[in-house]
Amino acid sequence: MIKRRIKVLTIFGTRPEAVKLASVIGKLKEQPKTFISKVCVTAQHRNMLDQVLDLFKIKPDYDLNIMRHDQSLFEVTSAVILGLKNVLKREKPDIVLVQGDTTTVFVAGLAAFYLKIPVGQVEAGLRTNDKFQPFPEEINRRLTSHIADFHFAPTKRARINLIKEGIPKDKIFITGNTVIDTLLMVVKKQSNPIAQIKLKKYIQNKYGIPIDNQKIILVTGHRRESFGEGFENICNALKIIALRHKDIILIYPVHLNPNVQKPVYRILGKISNIYLIDPLDYNPFIFLMSKSYIILTDSGGIQEEAPSLGKPVLVMRNVTERPEAIEAGTSKLVGTDIDEIINETEKLLKDKKYYNRISRSHNPYGDGKAAARIVNIIKNKIGE
Repeated sequence: MIKRRIKVLTIFGTRPEAVKLASVIGKLKEQPKTFISKVCVTAQHRNMLDQVLDLFKIKPDYDLNIMRHDQSLFEVTSAVILGLKNVLKREKPDIVLVQGDTTTVFVAGLAAFYLKIPVGQVEAGLRTNDKFQPFPEEINRRLTSHIADFHFAPTKRARINLIKEGIPKDKIFITGNTVIDTLLMVVKKQSNPIAQIKLKKYIQNKYGIPIDNQKIILVTGHRRESFGEGFENICNALKIIALRHKDIILIYPVHLNPNVQKPVYRILGKISNIYLIDPLDYNPFIFLMSKSYIILTDSGGIQEEAPSLGKPVLVMRNVTERPEAIEAGTSKLVGTDIDEIINETEKLLKDKKYYNRISRSHNPYGDGKAAARIVNIIKNKIGE
């Protein structure tokens, strides 16, 4: 029996966090007699975050607005913890909810711990077991796990990872991944023919990209551990693929980090069938994913989303904390090796049987009901 309303303070700072928490925030708001739902954004990434807030009509109660040009991890960490101090003291939530592995996640968990406020981590238990890959996300996840009181693990493997680290079994809950909830919600809206026409016109008019009857390779890349030689290799591989296959187009929404922008525009900026564009809003990005033939990425979220769209993914990282997709056959790890990226891309372009086998594999990350499970667990555990 719920004796009082449960105050949940959801804290996030980047677009991927917002995407994966949108469905949870929505489910909390569906039960106003049970929950007081408050939202605090750090704006670790400003523009890319605002896109998702607008799409899902999330109005933060607090906005720390910490983003600065070319900010360092030191600056992000200090700004978040100082900014959250007064928010947490004022709100006194029953639980702080965070998602994933960003610096905002770890620091929000730490700030809550300092005030003895329970923490729930959505997407808990992902591991590469290499503290520098991804950097700093792997350590952010691990440290948050040892602060958190409730661990919402997306898969059985994630649960096993947590148990191995000494997390009590009764604090771990397998929920699926909330990114699938959000994806399916957006895909349903995009299935409307009018929505399809609008999205297609938006991409064609704004970026001059002819997407009708085109074989598209969609590219994203932004990981810190790849900065320098790794990014140079990725760009050179993309250049060779584009020059060898003039019948395809590569679309690369380029992350705003200068460490990404400089090598990308220098190496790929003058190739006619490569389109380098600004980061897309989430809605047109999902549309572009659905229209693509292959996706090359180092993004964790895309590794989870693409199987639900039937798109093969080549993961341009040396290790991944999402091995379920590799094991299910929906993704392949190619690292930042030039030859590996080229060979696997060309195999997918030329071998239809191989392509079909990957694109039809099962998505191991959930059924679109993760948010409902998380909210129900909070209600039962915090409201006891």
